[in-house]
Amino acid sequence: MQTDTKYFGIVEYEPEDVLTFSQGPFGFEEEQSFLLLPFAGSDGNMLCFQSLKTPSLAFVAMNPFSLNPNYAPVLTAEELREMQVERSEDLCYYVLCVVRQPVGASTVNLRCPVAVNAETRQAMQTILETDHYGMRHRLEEFSDGGCG
Repeated sequence: MQTDTKYFGIVEYEPEDVLTFSQGPFGFEEEQSFLLLPFAGSDGNMLCFQSLKTPSLAFVAMNPFSLNPNYAPVLTAEELREMQVERSEDLCYYVLCVVRQPVGASTVNLRCPVAVNAETRQAMQTILETDHYGMRHRLEEFSDGGCG
């Protein structure tokens, strides 16, 4: 299969590569099918959630653990059931990034990660029930500077 993308041109993918949101990311609830594509040179730490429905819609995302190794999102019992796992640690997490110039002024939302069940390819964006993480952490706050 093929799709046109915002940042990568035409890409080939298999049906098992598709991430499915039962409810799309916040503000884009009708967008339920995405590919998770890594940006070259980022060692898999900077990625793109590319919509399969709308080629011009793509969210830049980062591996939050590359920014903060102590990041520890905890989902509610209901969210864990929906994601078909027993523990929050059984999921992969990505945080959305608003890219700005200079890059250090870009922000990531640690409060509302996208959780992915790698086995079922199911995804959901959640709001963590904690004040420990904010919605706009500047990349320059993190020691390695973030987006490499």
